[in-house]
Amino acid sequence: PVEVSSKKPVSFLRKVVQAKKQIRRDPRFDDLSGEYKPEVFEQTYKFLDVIKKQEKEMVQKKLKKVRDPDLKDKLEQLAQRMDQQEAAAQKRQRQRERELEFKKQQRELAQQGKKPFYLKRGDLRKLELAEKYQELKKRGKLENFLSKKRKRNSHKDRRKLPTGSGATK
Repeated sequence: PVEVSSKKPVSFLRKVVQAKKQIRRDPRFDDLSGEYKPEVFEQTYKFLDVIKKQEKEMVQKKLKKVRDPDLKDKLEQLAQRMDQQEAAAQKRQRQRERELEFKKQQRELAQQGKKPFYLKRGDLRKLELAEKYQELKKRGKLENFLSKKRKRNSHKDRRKLPTGSGATK
């Protein structure tokens, strides 16, 4: 017969032709895809910013027209998320520009024969905080921000203080 019976066990010496197994690659973790460089990525997919802006305008227009409270709530959340994503992208861009500026200064100093100086993470954080304060001052929101910060810190301090009940008798 053309078909081999399935009742009998396969002989030990039988040759079986293996089908070629398809190898799947994940480009995020594969060396063949190259190295991830945020600057190149931003430059390559810059056209998406235009599309995102158009989508944001479309959501704003729909938000003005819609009457249904559930749909309006969803659209408001979507608009807020888009704003947050845009703000985060701008923050990353400023951070990248700051790093590039610092590297450029270091290269210039190295060319002059000076030893390179690398910022510690804490010093970098202090510089970012100073820049944030400058930005808030420029927009006139520094006092409001500082008062909120003082309030938060006072609440934290109050929680850490021991309470008068049952401490010592």
